[in-house]
Amino acid sequence: MEYSEFKFAGFWRRFLAYIIDSLIIGAVQFILMLPFFLIFGVGLFGLENGFDDGYSISSMHFIQHNNEVEIVAVSLMIAFIIIMVILSIIIQWLYFALMEASSRQATLGKMAIGLYVTDLDGNRISFGKATGRYFGKIISGLILNIGYILAGVTEKKQALHDMMAGCLVLRKY
Repeated sequence: MEYSEFKFAGFWRRFLAYIIDSLIIGAVQFILMLPFFLIFGVGLFGLENGFDDGYSISSMHFIQHNNEVEIVAVSLMIAFIIIMVILSIIIQWLYFALMEASSRQATLGKMAIGLYVTDLDGNRISFGKATGRYFGKIISGLILNIGYILAGVTEKKQALHDMMAGCLVLRKY
């Protein structure tokens, strides 16, 4: 394949598109997760004060009761955090994979900068390939972000996750 016809998107353009996408995703996640924060926040506030009026005949019973309440509160908080992390990953995955596999071939941030994602031949990528590219970003980030930095130094301006998924990020202009 002759790549001279392609205009590869470099690191800084991609970084700016990612900043825009992060702001959009952050706003969407805030709106979608706000009800969960309110429900769990109010629920945990109630647990902090205990289930009863705080009076007990035996002080040992009161201490034991408070420990049980703390265990329940901490368990709920851990479950809440796990649920929020899972929801966050799902929202981000669907945003990136659905948008990059769409006819526009780009997220809103990429569209704003004039970038789009293709396979190595310049064709639209499938949802499966877009999914692989998204989860490949985890590896790009885990190795001290070196996987992302590769987009600034490789011939086709590919980050590690692009190489893994067989994708290119191109400029329209």
